[in-house]
Amino acid sequence: MAVVPEIDQQQLATAGADGAVVVDVRNADEYATGRAPGARLLPLPALAAQLSDLPTDRPVYVICQAGGRSAQATELLRSAGIDAYSVIGGTAGWIAAGRAVETDRAAGTQDVHEGNR
Repeated sequence: MAVVPEIDQQQLATAGADGAVVVDVRNADEYATGRAPGARLLPLPALAAQLSDLPTDRPVYVICQAGGRSAQATELLRSAGIDAYSVIGGTAGWIAAGRAVETDRAAGTQDVHEGNR
């Protein structure tokens, strides 16, 4: 197994502020309960079918709950020529660090909660 390139929570926060592409590979129910702002849902089982939707001209940051699924997804994306990086600690780490989180309050709506730093 190849070494998967990773970024930490602070690097994701900086990249996200600059409009980075962030892909959340968790299931829809997990995604709805809380995610890094701007993260796009592409569940791991469906990812291979949606590779053409991702850019090849800039980095893609992959996040899951704790890091396992994002590492798998990063390997898949990199094998397809996408400059992908797994986020260390995943969404659980993001939330534990007190960073802002988006949630779905009801179908079709989003809410952003400030972290408790």
